[in-house]
Amino acid sequence: MKILSLTICLTSLLAIHSGAQTLSEQLKAREGRSTMKSKPEVKKAFAEGIAAIKEAKIVEGAKQVGDQAPDFTLKNATGKSVTLSEELKKGPVVLTWYRGGWCPYCNIAMAAMQKELPEIQKTGASLIALTPELPDKTLTTKEKNGLKFEVLTDLNHQAARKYGLLFKLTPEVEKLYGKFFDLEKYNGKEAGTDTLPLTATYIIGQDGKILWAFLHHDYHMRAEPKEITTFLKGLNQAKGE
Repeated sequence: MKILSLTICLTSLLAIHSGAQTLSEQLKAREGRSTMKSKPEVKKAFAEGIAAIKEAKIVEGAKQVGDQAPDFTLKNATGKSVTLSEELKKGPVVLTWYRGGWCPYCNIAMAAMQKELPEIQKTGASLIALTPELPDKTLTTKEKNGLKFEVLTDLNHQAARKYGLLFKLTPEVEKLYGKFFDLEKYNGKEAGTDTLPLTATYIIGQDGKILWAFLHHDYHMRAEPKEITTFLKGLNQAKGE
């Protein structure tokens, strides 16, 4: 079977369908509003924080297309254990990380994923979101955004570590976040207040191999849901389905 090539997107190349905004356009609009309201020193701190992730080469060190996806068992908002290898028996899995319900960009991204969910499911794939948030927080996020896919607590970043997605916040960004909310209350004491995962997305085949990946050092950038569906449809066509 011919495997479609890796796409690591910097911006969405999708056209607007039926007048609807792409996720990329929604995120850019939100970033623009935030930039207008932010003080220069705040903008500088966040820009330097993003640059630090790039300099640390977290993206390059993360799991890539062709790698075996590390297995994991994590709990959802109701305490049910979900194991990746078991889910893969049903079909391909779209695995996506988000930082938390406190992040407006994550809420926009999760809402966009929910909108695309029926099309993803039509391909025979399932969608699973991972977050360092504790179960009570994931339940809030799930309810707030009307999410119908699994949202799992990546407690103490155990899966993010396996995938090489974990990075340290700069002291300045950690301090800024501390002024707005208590990250420890969201993620738990052991997770700390100075680490977060990249907002990565993977498509994992039933053999456990990573077939497609979106990896970016900037949390404003997310995988475009329709690109995910297009890739999954391509997989089915390659198999003659």
